[in-house]
Amino acid sequence: MSKTAEFYFDVGSPASYLAWTQLPTICEETGGTLVYKPILLGGVFQAIGNASPAAIPAKGAYTNIDYARHARLYGVPYQCNPHFPIITLTLMRAVTGVQMRMPDRFQDFLRSVFHALWVDALNLNQPQLVAKTLVDAGFDVEAIMALTNDAEVKSQLRSTTEEAVKRGVFGAPTTFVGEHMFFGQDRLEWVCHALQGKPL
Repeated sequence: MSKTAEFYFDVGSPASYLAWTQLPTICEETGGTLVYKPILLGGVFQAIGNASPAAIPAKGAYTNIDYARHARLYGVPYQCNPHFPIITLTLMRAVTGVQMRMPDRFQDFLRSVFHALWVDALNLNQPQLVAKTLVDAGFDVEAIMALTNDAEVKSQLRSTTEEAVKRGVFGAPTTFVGEHMFFGQDRLEWVCHALQGKPL
């Protein structure tokens, strides 16, 4: 029985934000280990020919309602971002870079970006708002931007994204417990069951 949850995510995904608010507690309560796997969701879409639910107006409208319902269920703040979609290449390179080079500040970084996008609903397509978000969270903007241009960081993000595609990932978030794959923020109960070794 695997006790590891591998969390493939992109900060530009509201469902990833919602899953991020819950998975640490699920893992703590089940004795599981949470492994963060930053990916570029746009890269996944390009590789497999998928697209955001927002590309279909009726589906996009429904998923926004569903995200708000889950936020209320989880007791966490959430606001639909009117600037969606956010181009996350730079952000996900930064997430990967902080995970690689500043692991002790990884959660601080995720918290600041997720909250900027899905609580404050900021337009992080604008570099000045990205910079303000980082400064407010106590990060050196130049150091973070340097990480986004680091060849090893770029390679790592590309590699993890390719790994996700090979494992059958088609969207974010996707969580694996062993070989069991669970897509979305609305499958976390099954992640919990898998970590507990219950029948799936």
